[in-house]
Amino acid sequence: MNPTLQLPESTLPQMLRERARSDAQRIAIRQKDFGIWKPFTWASYYERASHFGMGLRCIGLGAGGHVGVIAENRIEWVLTQMGTGLVGGITVGVYPTSPTPEVAYVVGHADIEVMVCEDQEQTDKLLEALPNLPKLRKIIVMETKGLRSFTPEQRAMIVTFEEVEQLGAQQGDLQWIDTALKVQTLNDIGLMIYTSGSTGKPKGAMISYRNIRGVVPGIVQRLHMHAGTTHLSYLPLCHVAEQMLTTFCPIYLGSQVNFGESIRTVQEDLREIAPSMFLGVPRIWEKLHSSISIKMQETGGWRQRLFDRAFAACAPLAEKARSKWTMGERLRFGTYYWLILRSLQNFIGLREAQVALTGAAPIPPDVVRFFRVIGVPLIEVYGLTESTGMVTGHELNHVQIGTVGIPTVGVTHRIDPVTGEFQIHGDMVFTGYYKNPEATAQTVQDGWLHTGDVAREENGQFKIVDRLKDIMITAGGKNLTPSEIENTMKGSPYIKECIVVADGRKFVSALIQIDYETVGKWAETQRIAFTHFRSLVEDERVRQLIDGVIAQGNARLAQVSQIRKFHLLTKELDHDDGEVTATMKVRRSSIYKTYAPEIEALYY
Repeated sequence: MNPTLQLPESTLPQMLRERARSDAQRIAIRQKDFGIWKPFTWASYYERASHFGMGLRCIGLGAGGHVGVIAENRIEWVLTQMGTGLVGGITVGVYPTSPTPEVAYVVGHADIEVMVCEDQEQTDKLLEALPNLPKLRKIIVMETKGLRSFTPEQRAMIVTFEEVEQLGAQQGDLQWIDTALKVQTLNDIGLMIYTSGSTGKPKGAMISYRNIRGVVPGIVQRLHMHAGTTHLSYLPLCHVAEQMLTTFCPIYLGSQVNFGESIRTVQEDLREIAPSMFLGVPRIWEKLHSSISIKMQETGGWRQRLFDRAFAACAPLAEKARSKWTMGERLRFGTYYWLILRSLQNFIGLREAQVALTGAAPIPPDVVRFFRVIGVPLIEVYGLTESTGMVTGHELNHVQIGTVGIPTVGVTHRIDPVTGEFQIHGDMVFTGYYKNPEATAQTVQDGWLHTGDVAREENGQFKIVDRLKDIMITAGGKNLTPSEIENTMKGSPYIKECIVVADGRKFVSALIQIDYETVGKWAETQRIAFTHFRSLVEDERVRQLIDGVIAQGNARLAQVSQIRKFHLLTKELDHDDGEVTATMKVRRSSIYKTYAPEIEALYY
């Protein structure tokens, strides 16, 4: 542990108050509205959160009450979270992309009393499900523009965010907040984060302030974070990965968070602020990889040849610490940096990134290698909702692609000798699942978190093999790890999803979803006419392209793991169809059921 990092025995809301006192005029948050970045100081952050918290109390929220938030990332999200915490409540995030049934399930299961919605779209989801939500008493709306007319009953439930904040401000003295914080302890629950529900109904993981304080030192040390770190917050705040970099670490450290205009403007926002740290789930890195591939296809000619030469020349440096580069290697990278790599870093907005990380799901090793070759310091980390975030990660000067590094400060670990399951122990292990003691007892045993992930150690670093429940056994009795096969194929910019079929089968097959944008650009260069996703997929030349990609991937796999047949999906996997979760994790059982005829056809 970094000896200079000494965290006080304080909860997150208590730390926010301390930040407002010690760093009152330093910038805590910047939010982009209509193209302008508006700054908010730590003093303003605490004051507005306090006013909102007092407003919640005025409308009837008691200590321990549950407040839900369904919105994209913005300052009102964290004002709700911290305001709720300041008055002793518990915040529950809901994915804004979730359809009404999923929203209704989480709001109902979490016993949410007050729901904070971004706009009319999210408010309508709540109103539609209202008959099934007896505990929901108030709906707070951030953006009132375009709100439709309501029935008198509905109107009585709705209040604006501004009104709640003003109501709290009218209380004047914040002495009640100080009183509430005085009795708040690290054992109190501050957050409930619902799992993605890839294998069933989402479960509400209860995260205490002790869990949050327990995970912060390891994150800060491994990512070399400090008060000057800047971060763009855009991944859903109802996910623990974004929480750890938007609220946990910044409030303890006093570092700066930036909220862009929308999740759709992330790349533009990155170019404008050039953050020192960037978090992307694998799909984000795969999309950035694809966007660069498309750009190179568009430019072609000598630029394409220059990029190919630069990539080949710098590839040996991908896993080598910069401090150990020879003078010749520094000169080689420097030359290509000024010729082309600098422009690519600017294009994706990461030229100033001192660390970039990927986690939350497996990532193709080729994608990690690609970004490290072009000079983006990408590392892979590992964590779960139940571990309150990141518990392993590469050290910046010791990266072994294909692994997730080593455990962070405060994490005790072990690997089950029979199942190979990775298990951890420490203050970051969550408190339990809300209203589900059976699942809690299965997941946490004698203080040890059973992650459900199979891991093995390779050269001192840990490799996550696959989910324990996803290991497949072929008809011939061979054990296969589908994620290894899938990630090998997804390393190509032409493949967006690969779902392996092998359990109880004579050979490995797969359902493949193409990357529409990248394959579409390739089709244009080949003068292939198409009108939509299905017409592109059904062109025989596209199948030949994917056949070649599969062959290249198979060459890197053991014979028993090679894909012998595949089916090209004629539509993109969709959250609304129950094929992927809100975090874009594949729901295998649902897909196997939906595409059962296509799968069976592969074995005839």
